[in-house]
Amino acid sequence: MIAKPAAPAVFARSFSLEATRPNAADIAALAAILPPSTPVYLTAVPTVRSNELVAAAGALRKAGLEPVAHIAARRLSSKDQLNELLTGLRNEADMRRLLVIGGDVDTSAAFADALAVIQKGRLREAGIEEIGIGGYPEGHPRIAQGLLEAALDQKIAAARVAGLRVYIVSQFSFSPECILAWLKQLRMCGIAVPVKVGLAGPASLTALLCYAKRCGVAASLRGLMSGVGHGLIGQVAGFAGPDHIIEALAAAGDLNATPHYFSFGGAVETARYACEAAAGRVAAGHAMARSNTN
Repeated sequence: MIAKPAAPAVFARSFSLEATRPNAADIAALAAILPPSTPVYLTAVPTVRSNELVAAAGALRKAGLEPVAHIAARRLSSKDQLNELLTGLRNEADMRRLLVIGGDVDTSAAFADALAVIQKGRLREAGIEEIGIGGYPEGHPRIAQGLLEAALDQKIAAARVAGLRVYIVSQFSFSPECILAWLKQLRMCGIAVPVKVGLAGPASLTALLCYAKRCGVAASLRGLMSGVGHGLIGQVAGFAGPDHIIEALAAAGDLNATPHYFSFGGAVETARYACEAAAGRVAAGHAMARSNTN
């Protein structure tokens, strides 16, 4: 059976987003903009201490949102540190979901990678019911493609053994063709778990270029450089979101995927964009802007 395409607003309706060190004002603003229980991911910033992460997660929960903490395996100094962090997240934020990543550092202490946290971190005992794991539509600048594919299978299997539901959260990309090819390859390989597709939320051209270089999304960077006016950037001096990617993913039919926004232009601005996209107002507005310039 051929999957039927969805309207962009339907595809964009169930979304999550990331926030980096949100303060009380940010959290209040997010709660006023986002639908209740929207997942807000707290990014793994090396300078954020465990107590700060726990406090932010607790504040998000009290504001009616769903906090999801990033756990960077190689940045954990010990198993005790992980246990204390999980205890704090459970007690202060009723944390039920984590994003477990390796963490792009060369050395490790208690955990060599995300798989080790899934296998040995006793997440289920700490009240965690579901985990996200990383996916890379454009590959990883430091990990061979074959190893990435094997790691996905291993982490999904380990999560199931541990009694955890599992899904994939992908690195952001600026190329709808690349994202779709990656999603279709996953499904052809028998990986049927849900995917949260990483998308860059509204941000300036300078910020987008900076993060594209930092994260090694070379194919997307080339598309970004040649895509001014293609709907991705819109007004170069202003802000725009990934409406053309949302349109492409919606048109592809049911791939068991939903948007996950990276907040390069700020979490509050990203939340506004995500709600506008879910209401079906973003793509139409951008199409009108483009037609007015022709």
